[in-house]
Amino acid sequence: MSDPPDFGPPIDAVTDPAVVIVSGLSGGGKTAAAKLFEDLGYTVVDNLPGELLPDLAELVSSDRQRFAKVAIVVDVRAGDAAMALSAMRGALEGRGIRPRVVFLEATDDVLIRRFSETRHRHPLGDERGLADSITEERRRLELVRAEADVVLDTSDMSLRQLRERLFAALASEVRADQLAFQLISFGFKHGVPLEADLVFDVRFMQNPYYVAELRPLSGLTDEVREFVLKQPVAGQFMAFLEDFLAFAIPAYIAEGKTRLSIAVGCTGGYHRSIVVTEELATWLRDRDFGPVSLFHRELDRT
Repeated sequence: MSDPPDFGPPIDAVTDPAVVIVSGLSGGGKTAAAKLFEDLGYTVVDNLPGELLPDLAELVSSDRQRFAKVAIVVDVRAGDAAMALSAMRGALEGRGIRPRVVFLEATDDVLIRRFSETRHRHPLGDERGLADSITEERRRLELVRAEADVVLDTSDMSLRQLRERLFAALASEVRADQLAFQLISFGFKHGVPLEADLVFDVRFMQNPYYVAELRPLSGLTDEVREFVLKQPVAGQFMAFLEDFLAFAIPAYIAEGKTRLSIAVGCTGGYHRSIVVTEELATWLRDRDFGPVSLFHRELDRT
């Protein structure tokens, strides 16, 4: 995430009072996210001891004009991060404020590279080494990740992409009978997105890459879309996918799930997966299953 901080116009991600709890792995992008919120006028609180979080909730509740927008970073430095999150969330909700929880992560190799570049010490670092510290941190944060409203894999994100995905997800208001959907197109040769709940492989479809005039065009163009969707297997797959989701979405909602990340992959992530993801987004929106955000991960990859 080395792009210059061109954040664009201010965005109010959630309604007043807006409280966002940012968590995730060390090196996963929490500092970058905190700076994004700060640039948008949020009061950012980082590394507050877990014991003081309920007091912070009382402060936010008692002066809602001053603390109209607050971002709170809660991670392993708070001790028991899951307990700290539960206490903070309970204290806020008990005062009529529903916080949104964002969890940021990245692949182990990316985290190791980021620590090597910055020379920062991992908060769990000891004689066990960096790789083992990352593994232990993942274990300690499993419950926090499971409770998050938004989970983002920042491995290949620029600052611009982080900003766009973060605020697109937070801006969505979800009814009790809906899910918030994050749709991701990707290329298998670049790795499967960590945040995906469901992964679908469309490499069985004919590849526009091998058609000379289509190779430079993305799945957002009419030409590539027509090439992909006219294949009989594409129509059969979309029917299967729609039937499956029409069955699964109500079941997910009944189990209390509030978000669903669906990743669709092809070889390079530039043609087939983009077409299918766009078609799926249209289908979900037409049926009002919930707000949908899209991220074509490899679209800007050169």
